[in-house]
Amino acid sequence: MYVNTEAKPGSPALRMLGLPNLPRKLPSRNWMIFWAVTGAFTTAIIYDKRETKRATAKWRHAVEPLSREPIGKASQLPRKLTIYLEAPPGDGLRVAQDHFIEYVKPVLSASGMDWEFVQGRQQGDVRAAVAEKIRRARMADERPGEELAKTEESMVTDLRKRMGVPEYEGVKGDIVIGRHTWKEYIRGLHEGWLGPLDAPPQPAPPVAETNAATADDGSTDETTAEKKAEEEKKDEKPSRPPQPPPYNTTDDYTAANLPVHIPFEFSPSAPIAFPHRLGFRHTFVRLGRFLNRRKLADSIGRDVAAVCFAAAREYREADGQFEQQLLLEREENDWPKSTWKDEPPAVGDGTQAAAAEPPKEKIWTSPMVLDQRIGERMRRFEMQPEDEARAAKIVVPEEEIEGWVKGSLRSLWRWGASSFESKPKGPNVGNLDGD
Repeated sequence: MYVNTEAKPGSPALRMLGLPNLPRKLPSRNWMIFWAVTGAFTTAIIYDKRETKRATAKWRHAVEPLSREPIGKASQLPRKLTIYLEAPPGDGLRVAQDHFIEYVKPVLSASGMDWEFVQGRQQGDVRAAVAEKIRRARMADERPGEELAKTEESMVTDLRKRMGVPEYEGVKGDIVIGRHTWKEYIRGLHEGWLGPLDAPPQPAPPVAETNAATADDGSTDETTAEKKAEEEKKDEKPSRPPQPPPYNTTDDYTAANLPVHIPFEFSPSAPIAFPHRLGFRHTFVRLGRFLNRRKLADSIGRDVAAVCFAAAREYREADGQFEQQLLLEREENDWPKSTWKDEPPAVGDGTQAAAAEPPKEKIWTSPMVLDQRIGERMRRFEMQPEDEARAAKIVVPEEEIEGWVKGSLRSLWRWGASSFESKPKGPNVGNLDGD
């Protein structure tokens, strides 16, 4: 058969041979650069997403045997952890919640652990929650006859006592997400154990002198304004309770005495990394972190798995600094500049009332002060070598981390192969005996 080798693209000779219409020339240099960069970036995203799933799945499989362990009696409560997370500087709480859902929750769910949240929307919320929890425990020991204010947690605890449900007696533990939350957690421990049980007296707000004019019906303008304010409060939705001020300061640590019932070891804790940088000028830093989420997933998965295995050690001290002060310290470089600036004084109904209100404590930007008596009682979760070696041998199946496209092609291939194998090889003529 004669083939015209000089046929041009799109000529009838090539169409008769079934060949496609080939382009006359390669794409331009700019188009080739565009497609090369786009392809490389897309490949990097897909690869990192798959490896992130692989890293999380590895630690999920490592802690999965814990979910099959018996808990003893049917009424025995499981192990319960406390998750502390707070809105990062310059952003909202939803970002911290998404970070927990993506990196921490999969490992905890696979281990069968139970947990409760302590969430903060502004600076100081976690500090107040940690300190109040410790103060309530101290008052139950030091003032057994005094009735405490009822909370949802205390009502559930009282109900369990009446029903005879025993509390979990093993290691519980705290998971603290982010450097800013870790600073407030440390501050709350010191306030709860070294501070007083009763709130310090607060300065009374000054009363502004007003001339009350009498109306025609005998009421004053001040009374009428109060009635209007009460009506507006009834229509408004209930607001969040105000954040209680701290009961002590960092300067009061050395002069404070330890409570009699303070434990020799606190519940172990695990600080979890939460890198979060904002701003357009940090685009390349954020892009680099976005393409390396697999490393963050592996690091967080290891820390969460150590919490699940419940092996802990004491925090170390080196060169006059405690280990707690250095953990996650690099995250402070990611905080926006507005975090480090002093806030202007609040402007209320009167300048005197605004001046009388004490300024809020800036825990995030202040150096972490650690009392040795508190630091020595803290414990940190740590992965044991045998658990690390066992996790390194885990092989995650490719089907568990593949995407929708690859999974669909694999399912289609298996469906076709199973259909082909189920078809008969030939006519069924029976055996030679006539059966």
